[in-house]
Amino acid sequence: MPQSRGILRHARTPRGFVHLLAAGHPSSAEQFHAVATKLGFAASVFAGTALLNLYCRSRRLGEAQQLFDEMPEKSGVTWSTFIYGHVQSHEPILAVRAFGRMVHAGVSPTASAMSSVLVACAKMEDSGVGAMVHTAALKCSASSSNVVVGTALVDMYVKCHDVRAAQRVFEDMKEKNVATFTALVSGFALDGRPRDAMLLVRKMEQSGVAPNMMTYSSLLSSFASPGDLDHGRQAYCVVLKKGLEQNQYILSTLMTMYSRCGSLDGFRKVQAAVSCQHDQISLNSVISGLSCLGRGDEAFQHFLEMRRHGADTDVFTFTSMLKAIGNSSSLLQGRQVHALILKTGHGSDANVQNGLISMYARCGEIGESRDVFTSVQAPDLVSWNSLLSGYAQHGYGQEVVEVFEQMRRLNVQPDHTTFLLVLTACSHAGLVDKGLEYFNMMRKDRFLAGASLTHYACIVDLLGRAGHLREAESLVTDMPMEPGVSVYRALLSACQIHGNLEIAVRVSACLIELYPHDSSAHVQLSKAFAGDGQWGSSAVVREAMTGKGIVKSPAWSCVEDQMQVA
Repeated sequence: MPQSRGILRHARTPRGFVHLLAAGHPSSAEQFHAVATKLGFAASVFAGTALLNLYCRSRRLGEAQQLFDEMPEKSGVTWSTFIYGHVQSHEPILAVRAFGRMVHAGVSPTASAMSSVLVACAKMEDSGVGAMVHTAALKCSASSSNVVVGTALVDMYVKCHDVRAAQRVFEDMKEKNVATFTALVSGFALDGRPRDAMLLVRKMEQSGVAPNMMTYSSLLSSFASPGDLDHGRQAYCVVLKKGLEQNQYILSTLMTMYSRCGSLDGFRKVQAAVSCQHDQISLNSVISGLSCLGRGDEAFQHFLEMRRHGADTDVFTFTSMLKAIGNSSSLLQGRQVHALILKTGHGSDANVQNGLISMYARCGEIGESRDVFTSVQAPDLVSWNSLLSGYAQHGYGQEVVEVFEQMRRLNVQPDHTTFLLVLTACSHAGLVDKGLEYFNMMRKDRFLAGASLTHYACIVDLLGRAGHLREAESLVTDMPMEPGVSVYRALLSACQIHGNLEIAVRVSACLIELYPHDSSAHVQLSKAFAGDGQWGSSAVVREAMTGKGIVKSPAWSCVEDQMQVA
């Protein structure tokens, strides 16, 4: 009550009341509301909108909804405030519905309302609703030329995985700022197009827009394979020139880039720069990078260090650790981390659950993997693929087919990874007819825009394992794309198994021409000659390997050591 009397003394006009609201704490929303009613400001659209904003800032959307419904007059700013409040909630669909009510009420959408509802569409990853908002923006001339709305559209299409639509919006925009360029650079990174990301940053600089930390972070994240390493180093040189090399987010992105590109040396150099930092972001980046580089035990040691320093663990920490443990197949560590996940309350997170499914499957505990999958309330495609991967990895071909058919019955849309797992399982289990059925589903029905090179390699392996070498060679000859190394290797391996020297010679010639220093091509051809009794020819191939300096990579194994999680 004393606080209410203080408000009454200073808020004699709607404008004075709004000034107080601007400085007020969100927790005082009810007191301000009571004062507004007492002073008769509740009917003022100016004061009512400011009070609505206070409720939205305090995340009290129920009271905000009631106030909004009771307001006798609503301006475009009122609607925008209400929509923005719902965008910040856990139910962005409410923002979309509020925007629909705004349009239905005949209120011309403001740029703020449009950009807010586009953020909601991005959160939902619903490009269909986003496209409808886009249409509304085009009808409203004031909003269609607004750089904030344009940038929100680019960002929405990027986050809805429609980079082509984002490009079209970008190219149609007359005015672009740093956020606009950065949104599309991020889109190219997510779409695996590092060259386009680099060209866009260059165009950005040529147009007089200076890239910022977020731009360079997005650019660095686009380099995700060994072939991108040189470009990544060039981008890092630019970062050094700009003086951003000590930025926490840039350092984290650099570690991610080097780990994805397979550069342990580059990763170590950046890791040394963050070794004295014990914050969550830096430690998560180190763990994730080591996991990506296949150094699971080292990642686990950093995880223990993170626990000792009292750094917070989050979903990202646990998903990175589960991946590292899965790569090293350390079941003891996996169970300890699982117990910690349950203890810290992250057991219901979808990403963590998917990581657990994959980790247990990689560690050979397919039963526990299935148990975690069963406990997931709404399995997504990653959940299904993780379970399929576990079954396929351990030779449960029939179970893979059953799970895939269950997905089809439940109308779960498979992706290229799903088909790759199913075809691999059919190949290893000798399910030739089923494998061909699913392959033809992709190839003839143009499912997912057809089969890729990896799918052809799987089906060649399936036919080859079953002894259908002529059919496999015919399939390779008729491929709509140039056969790659994986396709030739699959056929050559089958020739060695079934002793078909004629096809082996032809395939190895193609493979060696494509990849002259491939040790597997020489070794398998040598074994094919030896299997046919042609020991002299086998020795000639081995001597050719030595002459070229080709060395077969040795196999290795490991023994798990016991370690405790504090």
